[in-house]
Amino acid sequence: MAAESRRDRTLASEEITNRTASFTGELHNVTGARLVAEEFLFDLARVAPPRAPEHWDDILLVVTELAANAVQYAPGPFELRLRRTFDGVHVVLHDTNTTPPAPRPFHPSNGGGGIGWHLIHTLCDQVSVVPEARGKDIHVFLPW
Repeated sequence: MAAESRRDRTLASEEITNRTASFTGELHNVTGARLVAEEFLFDLARVAPPRAPEHWDDILLVVTELAANAVQYAPGPFELRLRRTFDGVHVVLHDTNTTPPAPRPFHPSNGGGGIGWHLIHTLCDQVSVVPEARGKDIHVFLPW
């Protein structure tokens, strides 16, 4: 029985190691990306719960910010990939804009945004941008 249980956990773990979703780049896709990430985290938590409750929320916030930036600054479709790593979650967002993101000044009184890229860098263990001929991949690693 123990061998079967161990095998079931291994199969379940293998099934949730990756998740990929493609979006058209419309505003409602920000919610769609967050829901895909949440479903991935639900599946992951059944096999390997987060070490701290805030890790769950941090991942959802980062995915939401990345998707919102893709919709706002990169016309067209984007793709979200989530992958379990040995100590966290690797998120990749591919969009159609070749320009790397840059921090903007944050002025709360003006209400013009500017906090998302700062949040991403604060919450993630590692952030990198890989430009390509048809866009870029933004890689972020978060603890789990």
